[in-house]
Amino acid sequence: MKKIEEYVRSIPDFPEKGIIFRDVTSVLQDADGLALAIDLMQEKLKGVDFDLVVGPESRGFIFGVPIAYNLHKPFIPIRKKGKLPCETVSIQYELEYGTAELEIHRDAIRPGQRVVIIDDLIATGGTNEAMVKLIEGLGGKVVKTVFLMELAGLKGREKLKGYDVEAVIAYPGK
Repeated sequence: MKKIEEYVRSIPDFPEKGIIFRDVTSVLQDADGLALAIDLMQEKLKGVDFDLVVGPESRGFIFGVPIAYNLHKPFIPIRKKGKLPCETVSIQYELEYGTAELEIHRDAIRPGQRVVIIDDLIATGGTNEAMVKLIEGLGGKVVKTVFLMELAGLKGREKLKGYDVEAVIAYPGK
């Protein structure tokens, strides 16, 4: 079987010159790559005591739901503003070029519940920091964050100092 890095397609100069885009769709399009990605991410949770898996729209759903299913844990979605039907709490945060807003159902996390965040990528860390604030605002405790890929050159971990952060693949650049 191939290494997980071999399933990730790297596209130079996208979305702009000098950037290497790490394409997760090439992992998803291969049954072995998808299984390997989920297995390796789930392996990072061995020995972690937690109650819930949280994942952001949309790729956090792709990886978080099978992990939640395999470990028989509930999955809690974090979505873009206006997509959840019940009462929500939201947070606005800075992107590289503008702002975005995320929401979670107000009743999704009870005080004291231990939460794991699953997503495909940590880059600048802004989305991840916003998710942590949403979870903690509801009284949850983030016990681990697991990513398939990390763009270490963008220093996203710095926004998650004090949290247990792991990535299956770490790329040194942007």
